[in-house]
Amino acid sequence: MGQLTGKTALITGASRGIGQAIATRFAAEGAAVVLCASRLGAHGDLPGTLEGAVAAINASGGRAAAEVCDLLDPEARADLVARAAAHFGPIDILVNNAAGSSMDLPSRVTTAKRNLMLDLNLNVPMELAQQALPGMRERGAGWILSISSATVNQPLPPYRDSREAALVIAAYGASKAALNRYSEGLAHELAPENIFVNTLAPESIVLTPGAEYVRDIARRHPDWAEPIEMMAEAALSLCSGRHVGQMAYSRQWVLALGLSVRSLDGRTVLGDAFLPADI
Repeated sequence: MGQLTGKTALITGASRGIGQAIATRFAAEGAAVVLCASRLGAHGDLPGTLEGAVAAINASGGRAAAEVCDLLDPEARADLVARAAAHFGPIDILVNNAAGSSMDLPSRVTTAKRNLMLDLNLNVPMELAQQALPGMRERGAGWILSISSATVNQPLPPYRDSREAALVIAAYGASKAALNRYSEGLAHELAPENIFVNTLAPESIVLTPGAEYVRDIARRHPDWAEPIEMMAEAALSLCSGRHVGQMAYSRQWVLALGLSVRSLDGRTVLGDAFLPADI
């Protein structure tokens, strides 16, 4: 406990799912966390809210604040890091988790949808990194982690479920592949300044509340699923050490470093890289 004491982290897309899990885990390790989402209240039928995520962290003894921002609005995001820093101080850790996808076949994805994915999945993370860099340079250290996706990998032939795979490995996968490559270049640039840039992707389906169709897949293929704590533990490792230029996958990273996977409050060791998902 206490690996991030004295640090301030900004996590986008943090009202639920992976972003909320990372924020909760970081807060348990002593970080002051600013959770960002597009609204405070409910988003359609999706479970969880930004205000609820912040309240839960504060109720457990952590320090958390909410920052509402429509990341697709260039004006709204132009000073997001400065607004986040107003809560607890300069941002030491930036986690770019917010992302968007369009489940269309590649032959049908419109230019507008491609532009939206490239904006949210590439431009936003890099713009926020550029906003955070002056403060990180001034303090002589920083961590930038962007959440990527296994869809960057092209399935090997013979293809199975080709139509379904095509839905995610085209425009969405391409935008995440661009994020990986840009992050790798940024890592090379910033490593001499003790600013550590990495990407992290789930190796398997991450089970989050509300996604019943995902749970149905996981019930049929248990080996395709991983607990959300796996991503949180890998993210903690990448935002507390001196790892740089990594395009990491959650379970592989936990295995390679011999990490223990803990509960999001940090109090209980749940297992290791072989921890099964609770489907």
